[in-house]
Amino acid sequence: MMTTAPRRRSTPTAARRVQRIALVVCIAALAAIGTTAVAAPAPRPGAVPDCLGKLKVKPREIVFACADGNFGVRGLHWIGWGEPTAAATGSAYANDCTPNCAGGHFHTYRAVIVVTGSERCAGGRYAYRKATIAFVGASPYAKATAADLTYPFRCT
Repeated sequence: MMTTAPRRRSTPTAARRVQRIALVVCIAALAAIGTTAVAAPAPRPGAVPDCLGKLKVKPREIVFACADGNFGVRGLHWIGWGEPTAAATGSAYANDCTPNCAGGHFHTYRAVIVVTGSERCAGGRYAYRKATIAFVGASPYAKATAADLTYPFRCT
């Protein structure tokens, strides 16, 4: 009599878990956007302003601490780009500023970034207005709330 081995249940890879978290963050952002009253639909954004206000399409890196470069995200892979809400997975980097920021060390963290809103920039192009970051696993800002991790963009 022939017996078959029991089927092994595969565990999701880290990339799959990050994708699922990105999806949950996007759904939450869409739900929040859907509850606000809007007179007319905003034009769809197609870029993100960098630290100098220059527009970048599907950037692979965004720096949030523009003055000193001590916090940002890189290696971004986008979904939903050009929609009212877009999300990306990537690696956040943060300086621990120990003993001070000049002598600190950079650490990396898995992260999901969600960009929302729309603002008109020079030349009539539209860009996303803000970004919210969520960390997957360890966070450099363990006590931070979503509001603490929301960053406005400014275009020129």
